[in-house]
Amino acid sequence: MADGHEQATGTPRKTDRTVVAFEGREYALTPSPGEVILPLHGQLIHHDPGCRHLTDAHTLPRAADPQRLIWRRLIDSAPTGDLAGRAAFAREQGLLNGQGRPVTGVCTCVLESVTAAQAEALRPWPLADALAAFDRAAHEKVLAEAEAQAAAVREAFPLAEWPALPLSRYALGQGDSATTQPYCYLVEFGSNALGSIAGGSAMKHLVFRRKDGSWWHDPRYPDVETAWQAVRSGIVEAVAAAREGRLSDIDSIDAVRSGPSLIAKTLSVYAPESTLPVYSGDLARHFLQRLTGRPAPRLERFALQARLKQVIDADERFAGWPPRLVVRFLYWWADPNRTRQIVKIAAGRDGEVWEQCRAGGYIAVGWDEIGDLREFADRDEYTAAFREAFGAEYNNFQSKITAKANELWKLLSLRAGDLVVANTGASQVLAVGRVTDEGYTWRPDRTGHRHTVAVEWDDSCAGRLAQPEGSWATVTVKDVPAATWKRIKDLRRTETPEAAAQPNEVPAPPLDPLLRRIAEGLDRRGQVVLFGPPGTGKTYTALNYAVRGLGEVCSLPGLDPYAEPGSPGYEAALSALVEAGLLTVVTFHPGYGYEDFVEGFRPVPGAGGTGLALDRVDGVFKRVCQAAAKDPERPYLIVVDELNRGDLPKILGELITLIERDKRGRTVTLPLSGERFAVPPNVRLVGTMNTADRSIRMLDAAVRRRFAFLELLPDSTPLEGCYVDRLHLAEMLDALNERIRTRLDREKQIGHAYFLPGGTPVDSAAELSAIVRGEVLPLLQEYAYDDYTLLAAFLGEELVDRDHHTLREVEDEKLIAALYEEFQVKDQAE
Repeated sequence: MADGHEQATGTPRKTDRTVVAFEGREYALTPSPGEVILPLHGQLIHHDPGCRHLTDAHTLPRAADPQRLIWRRLIDSAPTGDLAGRAAFAREQGLLNGQGRPVTGVCTCVLESVTAAQAEALRPWPLADALAAFDRAAHEKVLAEAEAQAAAVREAFPLAEWPALPLSRYALGQGDSATTQPYCYLVEFGSNALGSIAGGSAMKHLVFRRKDGSWWHDPRYPDVETAWQAVRSGIVEAVAAAREGRLSDIDSIDAVRSGPSLIAKTLSVYAPESTLPVYSGDLARHFLQRLTGRPAPRLERFALQARLKQVIDADERFAGWPPRLVVRFLYWWADPNRTRQIVKIAAGRDGEVWEQCRAGGYIAVGWDEIGDLREFADRDEYTAAFREAFGAEYNNFQSKITAKANELWKLLSLRAGDLVVANTGASQVLAVGRVTDEGYTWRPDRTGHRHTVAVEWDDSCAGRLAQPEGSWATVTVKDVPAATWKRIKDLRRTETPEAAAQPNEVPAPPLDPLLRRIAEGLDRRGQVVLFGPPGTGKTYTALNYAVRGLGEVCSLPGLDPYAEPGSPGYEAALSALVEAGLLTVVTFHPGYGYEDFVEGFRPVPGAGGTGLALDRVDGVFKRVCQAAAKDPERPYLIVVDELNRGDLPKILGELITLIERDKRGRTVTLPLSGERFAVPPNVRLVGTMNTADRSIRMLDAAVRRRFAFLELLPDSTPLEGCYVDRLHLAEMLDALNERIRTRLDREKQIGHAYFLPGGTPVDSAAELSAIVRGEVLPLLQEYAYDDYTLLAAFLGEELVDRDHHTLREVEDEKLIAALYEEFQVKDQAE
């Protein structure tokens, strides 16, 4: 057929799938065959009568879908989680299941989650289909608000006044910016409807006043006044160039080169018809590539935007569209895939500020001594200020100070659409809210807890978790992992038939930040190494990625990609992936060679089952690549534990070149078998490496160039709020590692995984004593080379007899008491 779709009565083909974006994730769309299948009991529409979630599909009711767009109009009718909003749309359209209830979501036979690499292999959702589905009227309110904000900025800062605008009216950092509202404040924080440039460093403003009263500006200028004159002239020149249709010329205005996002948003205010409100070069490149179907040219920032606008203006389908509407469409059609964050934030001690937060539409935290986070030049300046303000409160433990500083800084990264779980204690969920466009705001008018994030609250998930999250009691801001998010969603009240049905929502829970970094590294390089001190959870993390990363995109019966690590469902997921051949786990060692990994001669049973004979046998890697080549739509993952214990150049041989991302698919002749062999693009490799044994600097340089390296360091966060008797495990670990870093080096720290047997914090004196005696002490003895003076400096003389070079024999309770005295009482006294 000319339109590339199946007949109305046919079955969709996987070869017709396209990639679509929705709420910050990418999905493979199996197009509608001209009708949708309505289930008997469920709440999800289907496109494929052969879907494994359906039985007797031929008897189920259908709804005509001549434009093949019902799926998009349904999910666009209300945000994910707003079941009532989607139900209203479904009733209006007659989309009812066999029980007369409205459908509120789509099945995986419509939208299937895919990895970034899989998305690259699919063609984009056709522009014509997207334009037909896009509801322009739904954006009118936001567009009107944007124009009103632009007009307000122009009124406060008329273009005619810019050539003589004083610095005091421009720059951040001069007292209370929220009250005085200088230009930079309005552009970054007071005009969110125009698009956001929030986050990152204040250096994007080109000139600003630091917390210490000094001025920051480009160091090539001798003083702030000279710098301001250059910046001001550059801004005026940029606006003039945009208004005259010379966008590319802005790239050559030297005074404003380091503030492209500020300039781009300024142009959206003063030259709205001549520019597109796209404030990132990566975004412009992404949209241009989607519109043209070709790689974007290598151009500078504003030349790239000029090219994007040229493509838009040349397309008659956008005729008469204002630039702001065009950009809203581009985000809707080809969202650049920013993963949604979910964080929990405590509403004060014992929920003391919750009622204020709920009434005000925000979440609030303390650490007020730091002041407005947006006024720091960069993260380093902020961290130094946090250390000075709160170092004593956290006993000057650098890891604890860094962790707490990161909690507060996390607020700046929250964007519209991210989710906030308000909690009190270790198990009480107060509400779940969606971050609004306002995002982070410093509220000096509050008596305390002045750091806030604007949120629209929904208390339908309020309740108590059956399994407490131990760290929630002592950690203010924390990422919510997928398994915890699943338990939070299970709290949702079921007061309506739609809520009672609890359909599977289209967007999956977000990847944990570390798993996201692994996914990005694999997409970029094809192979990743997780390295760090012992006990930092490297293998644990690699397997977690396998369950989540493979489980989401590989439909295997009974596989739950969001299963809690250590649970029966998690173990079942790992087993299912291994049995299907999608996950392979190997361990390198000094005797491991090319013949084990690629191919070689091995003893095999002789003819007739008698004796042994040598025969050529395919190695692990070769077998995985052969299977992956026959199944290109699914990712195959090899986890190599103890990567650095093997001789990598010898093990990989000639394949060291073929594993590079841009060399995937090329063939070589294997020297032993003479076969032509290639590494398919869908093969991924995650290695783990213990840096206490061997630094990454010792790896072969050719190997290092072909891997992305992610460091895992000890993290006491999972142990926050966890005690054995009086001993706080997080403080003990932080203090112990502080001593190790001071006396040895960071590579020999003790990882948090030692104290998380089975993935949960140790909670008994007997178990903790066994871990200290059987795992921690031997490791420290190895580090100390039997220097018992050094060992006593690590653990204290209550446990180490340095005069007799022995470890004292003490009962479990006394051992815990000695650790408490050494790491909490003694350190706090010092």
